[in-house]
Amino acid sequence: MRRGLTLVALAALPVAVLAVFFVLPVSGMLARGFVVDGVLDPGAVLEVLGRERVHRVLWFTVWSATVATALSVLLGLPAAFALHRLDFPLRRVVRAALLVPFVLPTVVVGIAFRQLLGEAGPLAFLGLDGSPVAIVAGLVFFNVAVVIRGVGAAWESLDPRPGEAAAALGASPLQVLRTVTLPALRPAIVSSASVVFLFCATAFGVVLTLGGLRYSSVETEIYLLTTNLLDLQAAAALSILQLVAVTALLLVAARLRAVTDPTLARVVPRPRRPRRGDLPQLGATALLLVVVAAPVAVLVSGSLRVDDAWSLGNYRALRTPGEGGALLVPVTDALLTSLRTAVDATWMSLTLGLLVAVVVTRGSRGRAERRVRAALDGFFMLPLGVSAVTLGFGFLITLDSPPLDLRDSPLLVPVAQALVALPLVVRTIAPVLGGVDDRQRQAAASLGAGAWRTVLTVDLPVVWRPLLAAAGFAFAVSLGEFGATSFLAREESPTLPVVIYRLIGSPGAMNYGMALAASVVLAAATAGVMLAVERLRVPSLGAL
Repeated sequence: MRRGLTLVALAALPVAVLAVFFVLPVSGMLARGFVVDGVLDPGAVLEVLGRERVHRVLWFTVWSATVATALSVLLGLPAAFALHRLDFPLRRVVRAALLVPFVLPTVVVGIAFRQLLGEAGPLAFLGLDGSPVAIVAGLVFFNVAVVIRGVGAAWESLDPRPGEAAAALGASPLQVLRTVTLPALRPAIVSSASVVFLFCATAFGVVLTLGGLRYSSVETEIYLLTTNLLDLQAAAALSILQLVAVTALLLVAARLRAVTDPTLARVVPRPRRPRRGDLPQLGATALLLVVVAAPVAVLVSGSLRVDDAWSLGNYRALRTPGEGGALLVPVTDALLTSLRTAVDATWMSLTLGLLVAVVVTRGSRGRAERRVRAALDGFFMLPLGVSAVTLGFGFLITLDSPPLDLRDSPLLVPVAQALVALPLVVRTIAPVLGGVDDRQRQAAASLGAGAWRTVLTVDLPVVWRPLLAAAGFAFAVSLGEFGATSFLAREESPTLPVVIYRLIGSPGAMNYGMALAASVVLAAATAGVMLAVERLRVPSLGAL
């Protein structure tokens, strides 16, 4: 009875928060799609899905996500080997630099590629500005780190003896790779590819910034239907389709993550010094580093140019509302709003994530308790099945009338961002808590330690680093979150990503220069947080 009451007490707050801020908005979204004038009408959803433009949107979403996933895997595999199996100078710096793009705000990535490929960019001669190629390039830039981290972690712990045995029997390095290494890494590769496909299919800021109205994914189409065309029923129908597809992808990814390979070494081998045969992988890694650095370098360079001269004018202009009153508040105010919102979203997601991690990782006594914990684990992971745009849309149509009229609440945006960050927080903390031997807690209790003393002496020494890493992830995600925030941010208190998007849509060279400068500031903030997290050496992307 005591264990049951403890479980209920720990799960009560996360369950209540998800019921109000997840189940209710998603249910409202489903109702908006299936119910017309108070009558259940599934045909309305089918009518929307039968539109020619919707077919084009679906095809472009699947096509761009598939191509971007294939390229991310092809570019990420050599770098995963070089950064996780070889030991060379500045290896950790290079690994951290290639991780940074994943946490850059999507709006910043889109602007960086526009600056690189646009009319005044160094690659303007390619004529790729506003093309599908530019969108795919932005998606690859954003997601190649997932492959490097996910496959690299598996490669790092791969038992080298089967490959060495094959080489001793006369197999060439290519044959060893094809017949031994890749089959052993197949679960990690397929799992990482499925996660990359999910991120590409639900990309918002990159597609919206680079594709505009000409090329639209399901995410951006939901946004345009809601904000430009006011067709909420069509937006709800697409949200339902996306919810089903994303949930199916997550189930596949979870099944693939559960596959373990018998060739994983019990003792992780130490990275070795590079050899002559490793030059192709090192060269590919160096090339990838240049490709990743190019858009960022062009973005920084563009932010320092005013009227074809080097200047800090764009940064000084951040204290103004822009040319022609493009904004209601200065960009610096939006930056402060983003920081305050990120702090609120971080403590919210940490509180919920820690409670969830404790609930799902504690050992169960009996089949009933095990089933309850498994059900709660599945319930808490539901936000993974809904994109940020869909979540923001659900907030928009359900939390705007009594008794839950929260549209004017300053906590609505941080709550939405906390839900977006929650799965990442749980995936960071739960594996560590789950690895703590419950016998240590029992031994502490038998020696007279109370519940809090046991937590302080057994759990806290193990979990404090993952907690700091989870806080960093949540803070970075909140700073750059654009999908849900684009629906919910108020005109007088926008966040920095929302302001950047408004600036690039406003005429005037000063506004565009301010967007570049604001993008650099936002990128520097998120990159700084993630570089600090990387020093904690806590698994992150691979855990998704």
